[in-house]
Amino acid sequence: MLKDKVAIVTGGTRGIGYAIVHKFLQNGAKVVLFGSREETVAKAVASLKEENPDWEVSGAWPKLTDAAAMVDEINKVKEKYGKIDILVNNAGVSDSTPIDKYTAERFASVMDLNVNAMMNGILPTVAIMKEQGGGCILNTSSMVSICGQPGGVAYPSSKYAVNGLTWSLARELGPFHIRVNAVAPGITRTDMVAALPKEMIDPLINRIPLRRIGEAEDIANAFLFLASDMASYVTGEILSVDGAMRS
Repeated sequence: MLKDKVAIVTGGTRGIGYAIVHKFLQNGAKVVLFGSREETVAKAVASLKEENPDWEVSGAWPKLTDAAAMVDEINKVKEKYGKIDILVNNAGVSDSTPIDKYTAERFASVMDLNVNAMMNGILPTVAIMKEQGGGCILNTSSMVSICGQPGGVAYPSSKYAVNGLTWSLARELGPFHIRVNAVAPGITRTDMVAALPKEMIDPLINRIPLRRIGEAEDIANAFLFLASDMASYVTGEILSVDGAMRS
């Protein structure tokens, strides 16, 4: 579905991001995954190459909140492959701080990584995609961008900002044949969720109409669809993948 497409995936070393990278590689893409540290990037790339030595995957570890570093790294991808077809802005940080424990610095740090860093990747990529005549930008939102959450107000605030960014850029960039969409995952079986005791997981499952927690592959499948030509007339969408828990 993505044969010979060139993709960048931020936060691609574990969890949902790793699943997206894996799914894209299975479908013929060439992927550069961005992570926070050299050692985690090297481990992820090695694991993928071990599974299939023919997969074209590499990694980098720019500081996402450093605009200049992102411009430099994204331009390196363009120089190597001659194009960038897909940008997946998946990196982010969650938060559960109660309001009476918040500081202005804490709120700003969540917004910085979840919103400002996303723009740091989008700006140079848009310039490249305009020049080449099109592309696809995909953002990771969240179920709580729709319904909120009790505590950690910076996280749903940041993801609501991601939704606004997605809707607005889709309208602005459509004439340049650049599609912009987002995926809003619900509770997903990442390492953090898998470590929770059964007595915490079961009540969560009971609130999900489909009566199961999402798997990282469920989320990756949504990204694959939106990145592919099957979604060539889909832009400005926030695709919920949460088993209808938001309701």
